[in-house]
Amino acid sequence: MTPREPVEEKKNNSELKPEKTAKAEPDFSDIEDIETLKKMLAEARAKAEANLAGWQRAQADFINYKRRSEQEKEEMVQLANSVIVLSLLPILDDFERAFVSIPPRLAKMSWVDGIKLIERKLWANLEAQGLSQIKVLGEPFDPNYHEAVRQDKGKEGIVIEELQKGYKLYDRVIRPTMVVVGNGEKEA
Repeated sequence: MTPREPVEEKKNNSELKPEKTAKAEPDFSDIEDIETLKKMLAEARAKAEANLAGWQRAQADFINYKRRSEQEKEEMVQLANSVIVLSLLPILDDFERAFVSIPPRLAKMSWVDGIKLIERKLWANLEAQGLSQIKVLGEPFDPNYHEAVRQDKGKEGIVIEELQKGYKLYDRVIRPTMVVVGNGEKEA
């Protein structure tokens, strides 16, 4: 058996408070307390609304921050890619010059075909990274895509010769095309 807790003796009747039988008139202090509580409630509601608005702004700021950081990350990757691709463009130029200068008697040799295959693989890899050539011949001169080196006889404002190829990485020009632009004189 477990020991029982001592039972409290009932308080005698004199210690009990008498119940109010009749409804008493509200006291002015009760009215002031109600007004104070209403003011406190209004302040608490205003504070809750302010906190909610602040939280919503913070939530929106965080979403915007996340979007901006993702965009900056993409731009950094593209910038890094553009630096690498830009450093490979002279190699493409060298391949092109080498193929133009191959003597006809060597053009059919298998090692030349092997080098052409290497150039095509390099070009395919660069295209997969977003590189594209800027088409210029017969197009109107556009300083956003072309760099005019000189003018010559031909239709005015039209590109008549390409001296060095230009390239875009996605939609961004990483090297403008060096061109000769027509000056409006007719060719003889």
